[in-house]
Amino acid sequence: MSDEAAVEVTALAINVTVPEALRWTDTRRGQEFTLTSLNVRLLPDGRLAAKAYGRPTGGGRGTYVSFAVPDRPELRALVAAAADRAGALWAAHRGLG
Repeated sequence: MSDEAAVEVTALAINVTVPEALRWTDTRRGQEFTLTSLNVRLLPDGRLAAKAYGRPTGGGRGTYVSFAVPDRPELRALVAAAADRAGALWAAHRGLG
């Protein structure tokens, strides 16, 4: 396609593993979760949004529930580094396999 405006991208999202040292716990509906992954989205205005996901600390599958990502410098740095890495990977794509 020659016209970039003709291609409408509606979502850009990546999944990021939270390193063990940066993981935290949070509680939802009386159940404690250890947060182990982030879903990071690129918003239309260029900002990033992130939600955290994890498993119940007591074990088991639990429910798929999102949590807010705490505003901690090391987590902000993880999200920024992941977005930079994803951008580099996308830019280097080699087309459909």
